[in-house]
This record gives sequence, structure tokens and C-alpha cells, in this order.
Amino acid sequence: MKIGLLGAGHLGKIHLKCIKLIEAYKFVGFFDPDDENAAAVEETFGIKRFLHLSDLIEACDILDIVSPTIYHYDLAKQCLEAKKHVFIEKPLTQTVEQGRELLKLAEDNNVWVQVGHVERFNPAILALDGFHWSPKFIEAHRLATFNPRGTDVSVVLDLMIHDIDIILSIVKSKVIDVSASGVSIVSPTPDIANVRLAFENGCVANITASRISLKQMRKVRLFQSDAYVSLDFLEKETQVIKLYDKEDAEKKGLSGMELSTAKGDKIITVEMPDIESVNAIKMELESFLNSIKAGHVPKVSIEEGLNALEVAHQIVNQIEERNKNMQS
Repeated sequence: MKIGLLGAGHLGKIHLKCIKLIEAYKFVGFFDPDDENAAAVEETFGIKRFLHLSDLIEACDILDIVSPTIYHYDLAKQCLEAKKHVFIEKPLTQTVEQGRELLKLAEDNNVWVQVGHVERFNPAILALDGFHWSPKFIEAHRLATFNPRGTDVSVVLDLMIHDIDIILSIVKSKVIDVSASGVSIVSPTPDIANVRLAFENGCVANITASRISLKQMRKVRLFQSDAYVSLDFLEKETQVIKLYDKEDAEKKGLSGMELSTAKGDKIITVEMPDIESVNAIKMELESFLNSIKAGHVPKVSIEEGLNALEVAHQIVNQIEERNKNMQS
């Protein structure tokens, strides 16, 4: 299928390289309003730059939107109105209202949209495909060193939204309470944020994100009645610790550390699932193509992208309200 790229900045160039690795895609060209950057991309990659967005949209089956978030809505709207499939980087749009409009446009024009929540394709989570999730408590930390790129939005929409999406995809329950705080240190918007999400099914998630840390960290820890799961998205490692009644463990031939509890003797087992090395961005772009060909919902649908955006904006709004009250 014919694909075009909208936005050839830092991440756009990575997408471009990945698209070229996928034989099932025919790369048509790109659109980027920055003349200097566009000329460099043309020369480096030997690809065609379209001066008019409408011409590129018309020439493609799929458009890959990797522009700054503020342009997502306008670009995607034109693509969807032209009945083209759209891959759009996270966050889906600047506002929830814009996201809802795009959802309706996609439905009205019978086209697919996938949102680029790339952590869904991280080997750490892929290693647990088929795992029975029933978490009661979740703790997530996403820490990064400062990078001016991305500071046009809050750390919630820049970094935390990755973990919001992962958690929503696992818990699959309605968020009924949000308690958030955050502070701006070097940017106009919050650089550090923490939130407690309470779900209808009783699960609670505590999420922290910072983009002014001295070290990087991307970890999610999940606690459920039968297991503790540790996901390290940075190191691409997964650990599953399970607790069995000693008698059941012996029947299953399981061995591990013995633990005496008020509920009897237990056996603790530690599993390290095999991790397959993958190119996550290439994989998500391939996955989108496969979903279009098969006619099924993409792995990260526009509905899921919108759900993550809605929760993120609840957090952002509460932080703004809290900070406003502290100043008054």
C-alpha cells in the first residue's frame, strides 16, 4: 500500500527509515513545511518532497502523521475527509474535543486509525502475550533527562501518557477517581507529575513522570493476587514472581523459595520470560498495515488513543486547578 509521511523531524526520520524496511509499503513521499529540513531530508534519503499536502494525500492509501502535536488534528482531519487510513503519533490530538471529532470522521469515512503508543510493542510487554492480568495495585515510574523537544506540552502528555495507555490496556476498567499534582521547573508546563488513578474494578495505579531527572527509568510494577510483575521498558526486561500453595506447587513440579505465612506454607517462583528483540516502531507500522488488510481494529485503536488522552487531560486539568488554588 502507498504511504506518505507528514512531518520529517527527529521522530519522522526514524519512521521514514522504518517504512523503508517494510516491503509491503510503497513510500510515495513526504510533506514538511520547513524548507531547510525538507531539503536535507530529500538529499539524505533521496525521496520526493510534496509542496502541497493535498497532492500527497491524494497519492497515498495511508498517511503517517509524525508532526508536533499541535498540528495533529488539522493534518488528520484532511486525511480522514479524503478517506485515507491514518497512523498518528501520540498524543492523538491537543484536545479531547479534537480527538472525538477525528473518531467520528474515521467512523463516517470507514477508515482505520492507529495511535503511536509505541510501548505496546516493547519486548517487555510482548513477552507476556496471553498473560492473565488482574492487577489490584500498579506503580509506574517514567523518568527522563531534560530534552527541549517535547516541552510544548505537559510531561503528562509527553511522557506519562505512555504508562496511562499501558495501564488502561491492562486494567480494562473505568477510571472513577483522579488525584494529581505536578510542578513546572524549567518549562512553561509541568515537568514533574504524580497521579493516583482509582478504577471501577478496585484497582489503583500510582504513576510518576519526570523529564528533569539525572537518570532514565521506565518501569511498571503490577501486583495481583497470584503474581507480582515487573516490566522494565528501558532495559526491555520482564520478571514474573508467583506465589503458590506448597502442595499445589509440588503437584505441578514447581520449585522455588519456601515461605511460611498465616495461610500456610507457600512457594515463590521467579520467571524471566524470553525477550525477543524487535524494532518497535517498525513493528507498530507493520501491525497497522496488517490490520488494514485484514479489516480488523488496529492494536492501538483511535478509541484507545482517545481514552488515554481523556485521562491525561483529567490529570492536566487537576494539576492546573491545584496549582491555581495554591497561588491564590
